Amino acid sequence: MPLTHPRYVLAVPDLARSAAWYRDVLGFTVHDMGDPGWCWLERDACVIMAGECPGALAPAQLGDHSYFAYVEVEAIDALHADWQARGVEFIKPLRDEPWGMREFGIRTLDGHRMMFGQPTA
Repeated sequence: MPLTHPRYVLAVPDLARSAAWYRDVLGFTVHDMGDPGWCWLERDACVIMAGECPGALAPAQLGDHSYFAYVEVEAIDALHADWQARGVEFIKPLRDEPWGMREFGIRTLDGHRMMFGQPTA
């Protein structure tokens, strides 16, 4: 039985603020889930379910050691250039890696870390 359409689930301290950032900076579309305190953020095949959790620990309080998502993309150089122009905080520079991926990492408005990569072969 195949697994299809993974969704990332993310706790954010201020849903309206976070949703606006994903929309205005990263280019996601914001959808109402019909449940107060939740929305889903969609860009192409990438979907993030965001829930408002004002008391959740910030990623930095957890040692800032993990990424909540790794998203494979097409045209990674163009995506990187677009987000650089929009002021996204990069935590890993765009580069080719020995494991066959060209990738970069970002920190979201709320401090969550995400990786984006494209196969080099």
